[in-house]
Amino acid sequence: MEGVRDAGSLLRSTFLIDAHRALYERLAPGDRLSDDGEVIVPGQLRTRDVQVARHIAPTAAALPVFIQRLDEVYGVSCGWESTLIHTAYAHHRMAWVHPFLDGNGRAVRLQSHCALWNLSEGLWSPSRGLARSTEAYYAALHNADSPRRGDLDGRGNLSALGLLTWVQYFLSVCEDQVSYMSNMLALDGIKQRIEALVILRSTQDKSMRREAILPLIHIFGFGPVSRGEFTQLTGLGERTARSLLSKLLADGLLVSDTPYGQVRIGLPLDALGMLFPNLYPEAELWLD
Repeated sequence: MEGVRDAGSLLRSTFLIDAHRALYERLAPGDRLSDDGEVIVPGQLRTRDVQVARHIAPTAAALPVFIQRLDEVYGVSCGWESTLIHTAYAHHRMAWVHPFLDGNGRAVRLQSHCALWNLSEGLWSPSRGLARSTEAYYAALHNADSPRRGDLDGRGNLSALGLLTWVQYFLSVCEDQVSYMSNMLALDGIKQRIEALVILRSTQDKSMRREAILPLIHIFGFGPVSRGEFTQLTGLGERTARSLLSKLLADGLLVSDTPYGQVRIGLPLDALGMLFPNLYPEAELWLD
């Protein structure tokens, strides 16, 4: 996946275009429309000028120049210690250029998520934090759009202080998400939540047995096990353990690549609310 590529390659305009294309190609044709009914072509740069609220984006004719400059500044390899700040800078500047007619924010957020993959390994994402503080997110972006405020506010057309404030906000979001997921993935906490989940389900479905608790905790903490090891961890007879394993696989709490292969932990949508409280509240609403 993107984790094998450096952040510089993921912050180039080519990846942003690919991200936009991937997002819109998944939509039905009737959903690929702008607010004024114009058809959005996946991955296509805009061909007309736009204004978003008070922000007047660069003209369509000037997009190639701006995109080239973005690639020169942000599409270069950098050390891991600079990746966060580079990603924050690029996030605002890409959004400010507004290369697409619609979907710029979604494409830029996906790009930032992928650019940080080597640091996060998918365990946390700035997108979750940005979605949980939308007012602050848009306010920080808007503040970074401000014109330079005098000779001590950078050398470009935009405010250096506004950009710094945006970067500080972006870094605080990343720090918050790292802290949140560190707490969620702590073995003591997840042990209690797995136990609560299994006990609750065992009261609702007799095929879910409490002997599932120990193997689920073990697999979560130490990784995949063979089916024979699963049986040993349950302490059940072979036939009963196989039935329990089939139940866990059917419910998605365990997954396997083959009918006889190792089993690893699964995270089905209907279990996220108990295993990782407030991680993905939209999933709970969707399932109601």
